[in-house]
Amino acid sequence: MTKSSKLLERTSSAKAEEAVKGLASRVFRFKQEAEGILSKYQKPVVIEDANKLVETILSRFHLVAIEIHRRHEDRPTLKIDDEYDVQDLLHGLLSICFDDIRREQWTPEYAGSSARIDFLLKKESIAIEAKKTRKGLGKKELGDQLIIDMAHYQKHSDCKSLYCFIYDPEERISNPIGFERDLTGMHENLFVKAIIVPKRA
Repeated sequence: MTKSSKLLERTSSAKAEEAVKGLASRVFRFKQEAEGILSKYQKPVVIEDANKLVETILSRFHLVAIEIHRRHEDRPTLKIDDEYDVQDLLHGLLSICFDDIRREQWTPEYAGSSARIDFLLKKESIAIEAKKTRKGLGKKELGDQLIIDMAHYQKHSDCKSLYCFIYDPEERISNPIGFERDLTGMHENLFVKAIIVPKRA
């Protein structure tokens, strides 16, 4: 290869490299400008919206549980027999709206013991405790359990709201609205809301 050929090759290579750098710079500037424009129209998900989503999912849980039993040609489906079944279905429903769902997170120790949160939406600072009524686990027992849970959750730095979800398909809880009202409200630094489904008409 002659000197002139080598010089021509180096010149072409330098020009190509410069062109690539220029293109990359323009792409980067375009990306920044586009993000700046889009940010004006994108609304971040606020805590109030997250709470509404959780409440909607919990309030419609029983409707979903009924629908999944109505399968074509009576095909196998998920039967909601115990709390683990409730948690499995609830986890799937939460996944529709939330990305970071942490199961069975331990709370800090309180009065010599710790408790496990069924679901923690860390980014939204929302905890969900799921229960299912059964023989031996009625209104009194549930109330006692949830009061203890609330004391534990108040110590958890990532928990600002606690939803006590009670699935009561056999309607073992009399006066469910009264039960919800007794538990719902501010408990020190923790907002608590009880949701029982289904409710008697």
